[in-house]
Amino acid sequence: MNLRGLRGLRGPAPVTAPVSVSVSVSVSVSLNGGRSAADGGAVPVSPPDVVESALGAVAAGAVEVLVHPRTPCGRESLSPRVVGPLLEAVRGAGVSVPLSVPAGIGAEPDPAGRLERVRSWTVLPDRAVVHFAEPGAEELAEALLARGVAVDAVVPLGGKDAGAGAEPGALARFLAWPVRDPARIRLAVELTVADPALVAGLRWLPPVPLLLFGREAAAWPVLRLAARCGAGARTGVGDVLHLPDGRPARSNAELVAAALEAVGAQSAATAGSR
Repeated sequence: MNLRGLRGLRGPAPVTAPVSVSVSVSVSVSLNGGRSAADGGAVPVSPPDVVESALGAVAAGAVEVLVHPRTPCGRESLSPRVVGPLLEAVRGAGVSVPLSVPAGIGAEPDPAGRLERVRSWTVLPDRAVVHFAEPGAEELAEALLARGVAVDAVVPLGGKDAGAGAEPGALARFLAWPVRDPARIRLAVELTVADPALVAGLRWLPPVPLLLFGREAAAWPVLRLAARCGAGARTGVGDVLHLPDGRPARSNAELVAAALEAVGAQSAATAGSR
């Protein structure tokens, strides 16, 4: 879908501020993100810890799991020797919800190297996260789709395109990228502030599902905004280490339970204001 085709398109849903929703909002979990064991005991790093954390998060209500595979020394990796065994371990433990992995510069700085790694995977995730602020995002997304892996196209809004090697205009790049199979593409918008106007500006996007998430101080306000808009939401220690009341989270399961409670409260408040 290119920029000239935007006029007259309907987005994932007509999003204004505020929005009354009557559907339940799904919550996915980012198990570890770019964090390490130094960030606290709630961060799962080793495969056994990842498996245990995934099981707990799903039992608490998470409908998808995002995990950053790591080598034994703790480095993020896209190697099939790291990604494959971790996915098999999580699925083998009984986690039946969709599994996602990131395919970004945190694991492989070179765009050509990311393509090579993705094409060499022997065990495939259900989804992969592609940051459209990073070089080579379009080619990487195409390669994943060609392998049957759905794509979360991440676009940062409300601040500068973040990350080493990031390129400006991530949303424009996504809009210029042809969306040939909307059923296998989701727009994942990272908001630095819970500004309803930013979400309202997405109403002319191609008709793909929408996920909203924030990090650290923005995490809980953005989650509540997602509930107001009827978009998908995300939590987990990969995004935030504290509960809404400021207490340190003891696990991903605790964050998911708190997120679902916050979503329910926000949805009820929004419905009551109609």
